[in-house]
Amino acid sequence: MLQSYFADMHIHIGRDMYDKPVKITGAKSLTLTNILKESSRRKGIHMIGVIDSHAPHVQQELQILIQENKAIELEEGGVQFENVTLILGSEIEIFDENCQGPIHVLCFFPKLENIQAFSAWLTERMKNISLSSQRYYGTARALQYKVKELEGIFIPAHVFTPFKSLYGKGVNRSLTEVFDPDLIDGIELGLSADTSMADQIRELHEYTFITNSDAHSLAKIAREYQEIMMEHPSFKEFYWALHQVEGRKIIRNFGMNPLLGKYHSTVCANCMNQVATQTALCPSCGSKQIVKGVADRIQELADAENNPSERPAYLYQVPLEYIPKLGPKTFNKLLNAFQTEMNIIHHVPYEQLLEVIPASMADAICQMREGQMDIIAGGGGRYGKLSTKK
Repeated sequence: MLQSYFADMHIHIGRDMYDKPVKITGAKSLTLTNILKESSRRKGIHMIGVIDSHAPHVQQELQILIQENKAIELEEGGVQFENVTLILGSEIEIFDENCQGPIHVLCFFPKLENIQAFSAWLTERMKNISLSSQRYYGTARALQYKVKELEGIFIPAHVFTPFKSLYGKGVNRSLTEVFDPDLIDGIELGLSADTSMADQIRELHEYTFITNSDAHSLAKIAREYQEIMMEHPSFKEFYWALHQVEGRKIIRNFGMNPLLGKYHSTVCANCMNQVATQTALCPSCGSKQIVKGVADRIQELADAENNPSERPAYLYQVPLEYIPKLGPKTFNKLLNAFQTEMNIIHHVPYEQLLEVIPASMADAICQMREGQMDIIAGGGGRYGKLSTKK
């Protein structure tokens, strides 16, 4: 029987079990075990992709959890921990002769043995297998072939961000310049784009869009995610959902309004003032450090008005921590009353919220549910700002 489940498929590891850095910019508390506990107990997310699972010490930590009967490998792929299923993934940086700038991709694998084999293969093509998002020395297509040989899923990551993405650098105009399009399983949008923006590019119409947190801290888990129709969370069911097999599919994407993304608008990186797309020198400070925004980049690439196929709804949403004046104490009070963040965001009636928090905060949560939030656009590496409507 098909049911809906929430999934965030792009979460980083900050530190391994020996307190060694994996994602240099990730929080120290962002360990595999902490991610699993946070996702299951506080976030209420049903499936997560940890995309630093290629690191040997991360794999070792997972093996210990399995040996201690705290986690179990699923026959259909994935690892069950309490109420969350872990999908083993790896974020890889490509820069071959066909790339005009580095590109990040996500590779997911069904079993521990598959990603261990992938790590062994990467060791000969990467300088430091223990770190996140490292440069892979080989062609993009060779990487795709290896992922598919190991029964994996291949997804270009945050495809519009100005740095380290397929379209973001301003040179690559088509995914066929870099990838075998038949070996792509989906497209990750990134925080500064949504479905309607991405569907202006015709070659993306055939792919399923996913939207994920790219979490560098525990709090950022599920700041973007999707609701997926599956029989149960597993690698096979996720793969089937990406390809819409036997009713499996993504039914809703939940993401921050693109205006909140830190690369939405074209800005001067020196003074952070918004500037016109083709600006060479900032009129405010004279700097040449102009960072082209995602919205402007998509307009350069746009070759379609819309996608004739039906897309799932893309709903604007923010994590509870983004709501003004909702601090850690209030957040914990809500969790104590309603168990998980997913429950609070999606299910708890307004009247029950009023029993725990002031009316102003309950109003803010309901405004957020309905996308009724005032926003100041972000750009140049600075996130947008959010406030409730008066």
